[in-house]
Amino acid sequence: MRVLVKGAGVAGLVVAHELHARGAEVKVLDPHANFDRAASWLAGGMLAPWCERESADDAVLRLGAQAADRWDAILPGHVARNGTLVVAPARDQGELKRFAGRTSGYRWVDEEDIAALEPVLAGRFRHGLFFAQEAHLNPRHALRELKEKLTALGVVFAAGDIEEDGFSDIVDCTGAARIGQVGDLRGVRGEMLYLSTDEIELSRPVRLLHPRIPVYVVPRGGGLFMVGATMIETDFDGPITARSLMELLNAAYTLHPAFADAALVETGAGIRPAFPDNLPRVVREGNAVVLNGLYRHGFLLAPAMAAQAADLVFSGRTKQRSSQCV
Repeated sequence: MRVLVKGAGVAGLVVAHELHARGAEVKVLDPHANFDRAASWLAGGMLAPWCERESADDAVLRLGAQAADRWDAILPGHVARNGTLVVAPARDQGELKRFAGRTSGYRWVDEEDIAALEPVLAGRFRHGLFFAQEAHLNPRHALRELKEKLTALGVVFAAGDIEEDGFSDIVDCTGAARIGQVGDLRGVRGEMLYLSTDEIELSRPVRLLHPRIPVYVVPRGGGLFMVGATMIETDFDGPITARSLMELLNAAYTLHPAFADAALVETGAGIRPAFPDNLPRVVREGNAVVLNGLYRHGFLLAPAMAAQAADLVFSGRTKQRSSQCV
C-alpha cells in the first residue's frame, strides 16, 4: 500500500509514522521546509489532558490520556514526566477553585509543597494544583527528530507537485491551510514568546490562572522558557500584537519577578484550525482521509487521531469518524 500524506506538521508526521509502522509505503508532501508555516512549531508541547479538561470536552481527556506513553513509543527519551503545576495569585484563588471543579487527576498543594516542587516559587503562592500524571516535550526537538527518524526509515519527503494517481490512499493533514475549503473549520490565533534567563529554573510546565488570560510557562532547558498562549477568534496571521505581548510578559512577571530581566528572544503567532466543538475529526472525503481541527491540542491528540486515520486507511471504510464518537 502506497500512501501520500499531505502536510508535515505534528499531525502529518505522526500519521506518517503510524502508517509506516503498519507496513505502508509512505510519502509526505512537505511544501514548507524547516516547519516554516507549521503551527506545531509554536506549540507548548504539554501532554496535559487533565488540565485541558477544565475547558475542553471529555473526549480530549479520553483521547489524550495515553499521549505521554504514545510519544514515548514514537520518540523514546523525549517525554519529561514531571507533571503540571497550576497556581494563582492570592486575589485569584477563586479561579483555582473553579479550575479544580472542572477537572480531575490533581491534588491540592500548599506553600510547602509548591516550594518542594519548584524551589524558585517558594513563598510566592499559597495554594495550587499538582497534576502528577501529566508530561511535556519540546515540540521543536520532537518535530525535527521525528522527521529525521522517518527519513531514516525510508519515508520520502517531497516539496513540489506530486502525481496522486500512483497512491492507494491520501491522508490530508494540512490544518489551517484548509480554512475556507472546509465549511465549519475556523482559525483560532495563538501567540507566544520565548524568554531567556539564568535566574529561574523550572522542572515542569506551570500554569498561572487569571480571569481573563490564563497562561503557561514551559521550561525548554538552558534557561529558555516558552510563555503562551493567547486564544483569539481570528485567522489573522500577522505578528504578535502589542496587547498580547504585554499580557504575556505581565503574566510571566506575576509568576516570578526575575522574568522582568529576562531576554525576549522570540515572539510568534500562528493559526490553529478548529471546528465549532473544538474537537478534531478524521473523515473520508472522496479519495482522501482528512485529519483536521486539532485546535490547541496538536501534540496531545495527534497520536490518537493518527491511529484513527490509519484505521480508516487500512479498513477502506467510508463512514465518517470523529474524536467525539470513538
